[in-house]
Formats: sequence, structure tokens, C-alpha cells
Amino acid sequence: MKKKNTLRFIDLFAGLGGTRIGFERAAKKLGIKTQCVFTSEIKDAAIETYAKNFNDSNIHGDISKISAKEIPDFDMLLAGFPCQPFSFSGKREGFADTRGTLFFEIERILKEKKPQLFLLENVEGLVTHDKENRKDEIGRTLSTILKSLTDLGYKVSWSLLNSANFNVAQERKRIYITGSLIKAADLKGFEKKTAALESILENNCPLLETTFTKKLLAHLPACELHGKAIKDKRGGKENIHSWDFELKGSVSKIQKELLNTMLKERRKKKWAEIKGIKWMDGMPLTQKEIESFFGHKLKGIKLKDALEDLVSKKYIKYEYPKNIVELVDENGNKKQARKYDETKEKGYNIVTGKLSFEISKILNPQNYTPTLVATDMNKLAVIDNDKIRKLTIREGLRLFGFPENYSIDLREDKAYDLLGNSIVVPVVEAVCGRILKTID
Repeated sequence: MKKKNTLRFIDLFAGLGGTRIGFERAAKKLGIKTQCVFTSEIKDAAIETYAKNFNDSNIHGDISKISAKEIPDFDMLLAGFPCQPFSFSGKREGFADTRGTLFFEIERILKEKKPQLFLLENVEGLVTHDKENRKDEIGRTLSTILKSLTDLGYKVSWSLLNSANFNVAQERKRIYITGSLIKAADLKGFEKKTAALESILENNCPLLETTFTKKLLAHLPACELHGKAIKDKRGGKENIHSWDFELKGSVSKIQKELLNTMLKERRKKKWAEIKGIKWMDGMPLTQKEIESFFGHKLKGIKLKDALEDLVSKKYIKYEYPKNIVELVDENGNKKQARKYDETKEKGYNIVTGKLSFEISKILNPQNYTPTLVATDMNKLAVIDNDKIRKLTIREGLRLFGFPENYSIDLREDKAYDLLGNSIVVPVVEAVCGRILKTID
């Protein structure tokens, strides 16, 4: 297995190189020398950053276009293969999605090169994706992956691990799949260590002085914003709506009550039956439908005027309901989609969207963060000197356990995009420590 006492490895879907850092740390602790003999990544920004931090400009592109014969012999394969096909935040199409088939690129390389070890990482959703029965522990997708790896002769183990238990101030559950030709790695009994967000925060950083932040701070003092989400959806006491702090314009007390009531009513299945459409979470309601549950509270106020005022300020919109239609793609495959049904009467609906506002959540420094994802990392904020600011790139790196000498010289949005798809270094280090103990 060893060549000049050095363990050779390849880094696929390398991203920022977090998997590599974790693996190299684990090997160093065990006195094992390592050498990266092949790296593959397709994002230009990731390649630029990886090359700078590892002083390695020999980074290959799309692994699906590279023959296994072109890859040098190696002892360990590292791969955090693309997760969107199995993610709860995506469409969860699994192997039906082209990115889902990238697992088979890993299988192809393992089959031909037969390294002694491997580590794969993916999202929590992979565990239960495509379940046959509700009570099954795992879905058919993971079963297929595990069988494929076992059939190649590997002793396979897997575990769902949360980075919040590995001294990282972020809750990030990921599945880690390991393989060894000698014996399965023990992925149980890791020492639990926790950290709070405040432990990684920088001080006196640039603040956000915008209309949004000024109105929000006028509504609530900074100390009461910790842990609050800002979205025009239901979210309990920890959620703030745009009308709560009159972001888009003044709102009367009765209009606020109307908006809060509509939030709940628009989710009821009875409206779909009345309209003759397939139920969806958040349907537009006609003036007549709104009057049926809110008319008794108007007390002389004209509902039409109240609604039109909210439309003009863009708190709500006037639209057709959506219904499910069947479409056929260019390959003749049938799929379902939601489209506006113009045969139905228009109604009033809350203007929503996860990324509607410049800030989606104020993080609680006494807690860990929710799972950081590429789509909204740049919309997370913290309180600094009783003002609001975004997370810095350095704080983002710390939330994934990157070393202090690691740098990302990119615009914030590009940096957040790469970080949101990254791997948590300390978890990889712990798992690799177990894998490496399976070899001589």
C-alpha cells in the first residue's frame, strides 16, 4: 500500500479542499505521510482558491470525462460528491438527476484502481431518499450505493454525523460513508464537543446601515433580535414579518391582523376543494373568501380598500391560483409542474420567498448556527455593537473548521457560495482518524 512510506490520495469534487485538510490532519496525528496525486473540481472560483491555498495548480476538471487510466495509482479516495439530488432543499430526484449519477463515476474509479481506502460525504437526505416503506431505516438510493461498494470488495460503514458535536458552531448533519479492503471503520462513540457562535465572531466589523436594518432596529432593540428569522411566512414567535416593522410602508393594526390571519388561512385544504385545484401550501384567496373568515373584524373598514393598499405596497399580490399540469420534456419524459390556472378567479396572496429580504436571520451568539447553505449564507447576520452586520468570510471559514491561514480572495457572494457547499473539516478529521486505523 505504501510507496516510500507515503499514503497517496486523490481529492474528487474538491471544492475548497476541506476534505483534504481534514484527512491530512488525521494522517499527521498518526504519523502517516501523505501525498495528493490527483485533484478534480469544475468551479472556477473553487479551483482558484484551492490552487492558492494548497500551492497546487495541477487541478483537473470534470471527472466524468477523465479515464481512470489517466489517474495515478493511489491508496485513498476522498469525495464529497454533489448533494443536490438528495437534498431536502432540492427536488430530491436522486439517480434520475444527472448529478446523482456522479456516484457511479466514483464507483468506476474504485473498480479500476482498487485503492485500499475511501471516504464519501453527502447530505442527510441521502439516508432516507427513495424509501420503499416508511419504517425502513434507509432508502433504496443509499442501499444501492452501499451494495455497489460492498460488491467491489470493500468493508463499508456509514454514519450520520452532526458538526455541532465536533466543536463547530454549526448544525450540519451529513452522511459519511467509509470503505477499507481490510476491515470496516468504527464510526461510533466520537467524543462530543460543542461550541457557541460567539466563540468565532470577529469584532468591530463593517455594519449594515440600510433602510431595512434601520427599520428593523426601530422595531426591536438589538438585544431582542438574537435568533429571529425575517420572512413573510409562518414561523412562530421567533419570526418577524415585513409588515411587523413596516418595511414596505405603513400598515394599520387591522391590516396587520388581516395579513397574519391570511398566513394561516391560505394553507387550509378546504380552499383547494372550493376552487377545484390541487392543494398547495399557500393559495391566493378571493375577496369573498377572505370576508368569510375576516369580515366580522372589519368594523366599517372596506376590505377591498385594505387589500388594494397592501397590494400597492407589495405586501400581497393579486394572482391566479396555481394548479398541477403534466408536461413532456424534449426527451418525451412526463413530469408535473405548477402553473397559473387562468380559468379560476384571481385572489390575494402573501408575497413570500426565502430570499425576499437582504437579511433572513439574525444568529444567536449563544447557540450554533443552522445548516449553512450556498443560497442564503450571505443573508445571515449578527449583532455587533448594537447594530446589524453580515457574517464575514473569516467567520464563515471558522464555521466550517478551516484553519486561520486559509484565505478566500473572492467577492462575498462567491465566497459564501463555495462555503455553503463545503465540508466541515473537524468531522472529516475525526472520521479519517478511524479509517486510517483500519490499515497497517
